[in-house]
Amino acid sequence: MAEKTLERIPRDVRLMYNRATEALQRIAQFYQIETGIRGSSADERQAVRQQKTKPLVEALKTWLDKTLPQLAHGSPIAKAIRYALNQWDGLIRFLDDGRIEIDSNVVERSIRPIALNRKNALFAGSDEGGDNWAVIATLIECCKINAVNPHQWLTETLIRLADGHPANSVGELMPWTVVP
Repeated sequence: MAEKTLERIPRDVRLMYNRATEALQRIAQFYQIETGIRGSSADERQAVRQQKTKPLVEALKTWLDKTLPQLAHGSPIAKAIRYALNQWDGLIRFLDDGRIEIDSNVVERSIRPIALNRKNALFAGSDEGGDNWAVIATLIECCKINAVNPHQWLTETLIRLADGHPANSVGELMPWTVVP
């Protein structure tokens, strides 16, 4: 049944699918190696990457260079390959520095709440309300980044301000100045 379904898919679409699948399978090998070295020191990660990942990355680059001319210029897979090749130096930085993650997923997950709060501020009712929301959201996210309880920090900060903390020294109250 599945073979009959594949026969109905145009040949050029099947070829693009096969090439995309091959690229993803090659990249999945990098992530398998990364899973094995997660939590290791930067030096250990770099050594494993040089020994195991670098040959796979070089093989991927060769495959991309060989595959691109075989594709229609405007096809989605050709565009993706061209993008990867144009960004190659940045894509392979992780090989030479064990401190660098293979991707930016960790950073993107950590800033997602900031982006969501910024988007939510659009519904604050007024420009001033949106500005105030953005300030509070930024301070709360700063608390989280600095491992400070936002509720406790905000409560203590408002009490100190109400008790007459000097306005020109408000920087002393910021979340990054809190000593645990």
